[in-house]
Amino acid sequence: MSIIKSISVGDGDMFYIKHGSSNFTIIDCNMDDTNKKSITDEIISESKEKDIKRFISTHPDEDHIHGLKYLDDNIGILNFYCVANEAAKEDETEDFKRYCELRDSDKKAFYLYKGCSRRWMNENDEEKNYGSSGINILWPIVDNEDFKAELLNAKEGKSPNNISPIIKYSLNNGVTVLWFGDLENSFTEKIKDEIELPEADIIFAPHHGRSSGKLPKEWMDSINPKIVIIGEAPSDKINYLSGYNTITQNTAGDIILDCNTAIVDIYVSNENYSVSFLDNKKKPNAYNGTYIGSLSV
Repeated sequence: MSIIKSISVGDGDMFYIKHGSSNFTIIDCNMDDTNKKSITDEIISESKEKDIKRFISTHPDEDHIHGLKYLDDNIGILNFYCVANEAAKEDETEDFKRYCELRDSDKKAFYLYKGCSRRWMNENDEEKNYGSSGINILWPIVDNEDFKAELLNAKEGKSPNNISPIIKYSLNNGVTVLWFGDLENSFTEKIKDEIELPEADIIFAPHHGRSSGKLPKEWMDSINPKIVIIGEAPSDKINYLSGYNTITQNTAGDIILDCNTAIVDIYVSNENYSVSFLDNKKKPNAYNGTYIGSLSV
């Protein structure tokens, strides 16, 4: 089994995966003075028995790296995963400076691209019995001209949204989940024929669920998601995706996916939130959340 948590952090992203193997993965970071201690303490507690810990940064916008310095100071990030880039900003925050230190480290950085492999990320280590984390990277294709243009834009201080990787997490005989960072529709329409995306049970909508992050129809048809989780974008900017089952973090709060063989039990921090499309397995409340139903996968 594994636990995926999407932490409610306002207009930004922060996730962690507590793997069934000896892995623990954090994806992005958005913390402020009101929550950075409690979130960091939770991550320390949940990861304390894991030997392999990694931080994946989709891209260095402030709403995906805010609080990174605090997190690194308190947990000591040893494995920093990101797309190789030279993103720059005219006004460098302390968190962006820490991002650059980690990104450019020859000891801590590991660069993501389609099909990349690394021990414990997607390769087993039978000698140490750590197991794979089940994480694979579906994008970027580093020699793609549209992607290279976005790298140049980021280097020139423009938005780094479109350097985001596409991340797949899959559990043996269980759930498949996709993350897209802040990829924008104008970019994904350009590259939609460059990659074929697999079916997935759950996806986190790009760009916090904004209409500007709407995925191409061809991709949505290929993925055929059972649930789309929509982030905390302002309500007037959200694409509510009629025709798909959705969980909206603006109202659900924290979202916890308890992933087991063939089933995912779902919990949220808002005790008044509910959906009608999940099976009711009558599970007790857990993970400081309210059980809202189960998804067969």
